[in-house]
Amino acid sequence: QTAAAATATCDLLFLFFCVLLGSSSQDFGGQTQFICTSVPKDMDICAATLQNSVPGEDLKTTVMQLRETVLQQKETIMNQKETIRELTSKLARCESQSGAEPGDARPGGRRKEAGTKNTMGDVSRGPADTLSQLSQTLQSLKQRLENLEQFSRSNNSVQANSLKDLLQSKIDDLEKQVLSRVNSIEEGKPGLRNETEQRGRVESTLTSLHQRITDLEKGQRENRPLDKFQLTFPLRTNYMYAKVKKSLPEMYALTVCMWLKSNASPGVGTPFSYAVPGQANELVLIEWGNNPMEILINDKVAKLPFLINDGKWHHICVTWTTRDGVWEAFQDGVKRGSGENLAPYHPIKPQGLLILGQEQDTLGGGFDATQAFVGDLANFHIWDRKLSVGEIYNLATCSSKAQVGNVFAWMETSLDIYGGASKWTFEACRQLN
Repeated sequence: QTAAAATATCDLLFLFFCVLLGSSSQDFGGQTQFICTSVPKDMDICAATLQNSVPGEDLKTTVMQLRETVLQQKETIMNQKETIRELTSKLARCESQSGAEPGDARPGGRRKEAGTKNTMGDVSRGPADTLSQLSQTLQSLKQRLENLEQFSRSNNSVQANSLKDLLQSKIDDLEKQVLSRVNSIEEGKPGLRNETEQRGRVESTLTSLHQRITDLEKGQRENRPLDKFQLTFPLRTNYMYAKVKKSLPEMYALTVCMWLKSNASPGVGTPFSYAVPGQANELVLIEWGNNPMEILINDKVAKLPFLINDGKWHHICVTWTTRDGVWEAFQDGVKRGSGENLAPYHPIKPQGLLILGQEQDTLGGGFDATQAFVGDLANFHIWDRKLSVGEIYNLATCSSKAQVGNVFAWMETSLDIYGGASKWTFEACRQLN
């Protein structure tokens, strides 16, 4: 019986290992294989099992180690979840305690935007300090403005005008900074009446500064040099233009130069046109539609390599001679193209009309809005000779050596303006300097 019981125990253990190994095969993705071996009927099953038990024991050990690892990882994950819960709870408490801090979103208020440009440098974040520094800055500007006024009375110069513009820009920045700062202060702490009173005084000072600058501008406009201006054609119309008061002489060579600024599309239009009896296209500069800019002489055409409709100031010059009709084109002081056979041996005729901003289909009229110039024009000059490369470069760089046209020089008194085209202080040369 004892032998029989031992045999039965071995049979049960054998079945247990088979089940265990079978489940282990699933843990290993089904890659484990089981081999059935026949055992003689008289042979002890346990003995037969022990003979082949080495691979099974190794596999069992591996499975047990893997299961132990899984249990350890599970325990680690549970600990980490508990840590996360604690951190989340602490973060919630911090947020609830800081809800009333300045700059946080709250009913009736605005969140201060990170990265907002501070046009006044490093200003203290305290409300009283902020307004105090603003007041000091404005007081400094007030003193500078008084100096500017005195300087302007004794020197009607471009420096005074430039200083005034710089001051105006600074004040504009201050206005934005004051309103932004004080609004955020009042919304964050509505009960601070002292800051509100200071805001009123700051705004009063700004208003006074603006009025005095306006008065200063009036005086400077009256005393402004007659050549420091630009014409602005804001719309594409058939009624905005400027007419040159005198005609051009007969010319066998010429150079025409000007400053232009436009972002009109398609085409900037017609900066100028010169018509004579019997020939409306005696001398025309036009960029119409999607065509490149062109110069016409006696209705003959040359395409110019200009790219100027980017909203920036550009200086352009075109030279031409009757001999072989040779021409050259310069943009911003650099030669961009040249050619020949443009109306060769045809002199520019006299007794015509020179119009800025419109293309003439008839002498002094026949304007087409689609061909009108849109943008700013300044320093328009004409010579009856071909300027050198150096002379053109001086013009484009606003050099003190730059010459004025001997046929037509840019002067306010030389023009009649029609249709709402306006005159402003010229800015391109100040930008360069």
